[in-house]
Amino acid sequence: MAGTLLVALILATGVAVKLARRILAPLNSVAASLRRVAEGDLSARATMDGSPIGEATRLVLDFNNLAEQMESMARDRAFWNAAIAHELRTPVTVLRGRLQGMTEGVFQPTPALLAGLLSQVEGLARLVEDLRVLGLGESGRLDIQLEQCDLAASLRDAVGTLEPNLRAAGLVPELEMDTDEVVCDPVRIRQALMALLDNAINHAESGPLHIRSFRRHGLYHLQVEDAGPGIPVALRESVFDAFHRGQKSRSGQGSGLGLAVVRAIARAHGGDVRCLPSSQGGTIFDLTLPG
Repeated sequence: MAGTLLVALILATGVAVKLARRILAPLNSVAASLRRVAEGDLSARATMDGSPIGEATRLVLDFNNLAEQMESMARDRAFWNAAIAHELRTPVTVLRGRLQGMTEGVFQPTPALLAGLLSQVEGLARLVEDLRVLGLGESGRLDIQLEQCDLAASLRDAVGTLEPNLRAAGLVPELEMDTDEVVCDPVRIRQALMALLDNAINHAESGPLHIRSFRRHGLYHLQVEDAGPGIPVALRESVFDAFHRGQKSRSGQGSGLGLAVVRAIARAHGGDVRCLPSSQGGTIFDLTLPG
């Protein structure tokens, strides 16, 4: 009996030690990686040596997923900071140079010079508003004021506002509007259409610009279709990312935020926006809303 107990004790000790290693090894790895993350090393990852038990494996995987997300967020924050600084640098430099020149008498405050400065200020205001909308959209706090409205009238007014700019870019707007009332935030949808038209002004080739709205399969569609040059399949999703520039704009302007703002507004309504190929060889931006 004593021998049996001794053998059982040895076996139990061996099993316990082995089990403890399977539990403690991944826990120690997670603890060490946590210390590295706390010190600012977001590339730290926990490892699984041997065959850890299921709960320990899940802990390691969850920690590594969290670390990857934190590292990705840090990269995105650095990218956004650099991109915003880049977008602000040019107008601020122009404003500073012109205003300093005026105070020193180098430039005379002519109407043309003041109009140029006003244009830079308006560009900064648009950039700030776009960043505000994107920030609210990312946090799920982009407020929309839903109401039943004659959206077609608001959209026609938006097109009329930008029509001189459209025609100056060689674009001929052609409207086909659904006249039924729509439940949405007309101010936000107008803002989205203005962003789509501004995108066409900067990138689309000369030709007709079809702007249409209609209902299909329980969705309200607002589409802007240009005649070219089209967007490659590989870029059709990324064009809605902030600061994305798939093509060099005609004017060399544009912050790369317009289409991201359109997506934020569409999703705040419970809808979405897609980039589709056009039979004319161009692109269709299709914004959809519920109802």
